[in-house]
Amino acid sequence: MRRSTLARRAVAWLLLAGAACSGAALAQSTVAGRVPTPVIEKARGESCVAEPAFMRRNHMDLLKHQRDETVHRGVRDPRSSLKGCIECHASSATGSVAAAPTDFCASCHSYAAVKVDCFECHASKPKAAAVLPANHPAHARLAALWRSLPAVGAVAR
Repeated sequence: MRRSTLARRAVAWLLLAGAACSGAALAQSTVAGRVPTPVIEKARGESCVAEPAFMRRNHMDLLKHQRDETVHRGVRDPRSSLKGCIECHASSATGSVAAAPTDFCASCHSYAAVKVDCFECHASKPKAAAVLPANHPAHARLAALWRSLPAVGAVAR
């Protein structure tokens, strides 16, 4: 036999053996009790924006909608803000929703094998609002950037 034919057959056997092994591993990992269930700590607020079953299924859509309302339209509703969620659901142990595997967001997202990317930009811990001093250099840069933006409704030509 030619060397290339042997190599193809060897690769095919390796792929077949790998598939059989991964199938056996999958069958073992689905045994009852093998996947730890999420840890849900009771929230500190009086009531949530909606019922827990609704929030489990729809929180991402609500967060996206709120993001669009805030970023694109400037509407800031404290009742449905990410900051409000974090203030109620932050762990009493870590003070965060995503710092430890048992924190509110991290626990469920790990269970569902979904990446939590909110906290790449947003703080996962509640904190006091930061206010820049009036003479801070960022104020001048932001003001200049703001003045350079086209007016709402202006048509670019």
